Amino acid sequence: MASEDRETFDTGVEVPFYSVHYQYGSTSKLNEVRDTSLRALFAKYGDILWLNGSHKYNVTNFIAELHDMLDCPSFSTFSDDMLDELIGKLRKRGNSNATINRKMAALSKLLRKAFKMGDVYSLPEFKRQKEKAGRIRFLDKDEENALFNEMRAHSDLYYRFCIFLVDTGARLSEGLNLRWGDMNSTRVTFWVTKSGRSRSVPLTHRAFEAIGRSSKRQPGPFCEIDQQRFRIAWHQAKETVGLGDDKDVVPHVLRHTCASRLVQGGIDIRRVQMWLGHQTLSMTMRYAHLASHDLDMCVPVLERAAAC
Repeated sequence: MASEDRETFDTGVEVPFYSVHYQYGSTSKLNEVRDTSLRALFAKYGDILWLNGSHKYNVTNFIAELHDMLDCPSFSTFSDDMLDELIGKLRKRGNSNATINRKMAALSKLLRKAFKMGDVYSLPEFKRQKEKAGRIRFLDKDEENALFNEMRAHSDLYYRFCIFLVDTGARLSEGLNLRWGDMNSTRVTFWVTKSGRSRSVPLTHRAFEAIGRSSKRQPGPFCEIDQQRFRIAWHQAKETVGLGDDKDVVPHVLRHTCASRLVQGGIDIRRVQMWLGHQTLSMTMRYAHLASHDLDMCVPVLERAAAC
């Protein structure tokens, strides 16, 4: 091409800079990734990722809090710096590592879904914060009797629900979502669980009786219970029996009590994990120290060795 036929460009003209991210989906189609936010992603995927209940209520608050904490709430890529920013601010607010882990678990689940669907360009590296081994609070028999008697004075249904929870180790939401078709005379199956995995556990005699006294006109034995009202009645009962200052005596203590009794009764930790529906053994190992009677067999061995 002759030099006079070539186009010339004005180097003094400023060319605008564009930053556009693309991501390949499962169909190998190139998609543009536009700016979004945690609130927008939760509105889009919240109902898909979490079932209605207390856990979803907590997650809703977690995501809203994290959204408000970001200096730049709009993003197309969620970086490690953004993650560090959130963790640092949560620590300044006095959040424990355990609380931070719960909030980061919700964030990770949401972002992984967004990444899979092509809404964000990349993901940060989530690292679990080291948690302190806290004291596990459980009820002794006298505390159980006192609390349950107060709950019965308030409502026979609440009383029977407490019996069911302490003898099955079920979470509140698992008991409330129970339906008549989920049980028979010997065992009960929890389909709506925190982990998303169903599990079946045998029923004690009193747990079976507690279920049987519920009205069959309802979809399930405890579905007419309002969780908030139940918690209010529980708080009033613990105040009455002198446990009002013990912040660990919440309804979830019934699940801890069930687990503690299984371990203290000699049930191995793997079976306790299956009973509770824990995803990892490390969650169940919080109760392992209660199995100290297993160490008693070590004493004769040491005494024989010392006598030689």
